[in-house]
Amino acid sequence: MTHDNSRLGLQRGTVRVVDSDPTWPDAFQAEAQRLSAAVIAAGLAALAFEHIGSTAVPGLVAKPIIDLMAGYGPDSDPRTYFDILRAAGYEYRGPQGVPERELFVLGPEARRTHHLNLVYAHGEFWRDHLYFRDRLRNETELRAAYAELKQRLAAAHAMDRGQYTSRKTAFVQRAISEQDLSPGGG
Repeated sequence: MTHDNSRLGLQRGTVRVVDSDPTWPDAFQAEAQRLSAAVIAAGLAALAFEHIGSTAVPGLVAKPIIDLMAGYGPDSDPRTYFDILRAAGYEYRGPQGVPERELFVLGPEARRTHHLNLVYAHGEFWRDHLYFRDRLRNETELRAAYAELKQRLAAAHAMDRGQYTSRKTAFVQRAISEQDLSPGGG
């Protein structure tokens, strides 16, 4: 079964946030299953897939791009997955200045639909992104504050995704830093 991605997509470098779409989790699941099948068919070690980013948080405004995190194990070399991801239509973009990550994008520049972060499962990138996602899912006030920030920044930086992203950093880092203070945290 293919998933209808007609409501997904955003031109590279631009920012537009839209209301939460209940089909986003299904779009993530369909893509994770498609990629898992390709990895298994190639005889490689399975990847662990997680839905991250704002499309993973019900009720949160988001750019209409599905963010996937694909985690590889301690005995795997991430480069062994590059050809599989390219064959699945993804374009390799490199780490983009982010430690522990290899970024791949799906869709033409005029309509990117998916971002895939290939990372070490359970590394810092993995842990931080899941922690932030779960806080947004579970904490109404944090989710509302983040939504307000995202809407304000999207309006101010509609043609500059770099500025939009960098202006969210302090908020995200503050929320992540609290995991070391939480019960059972870091």
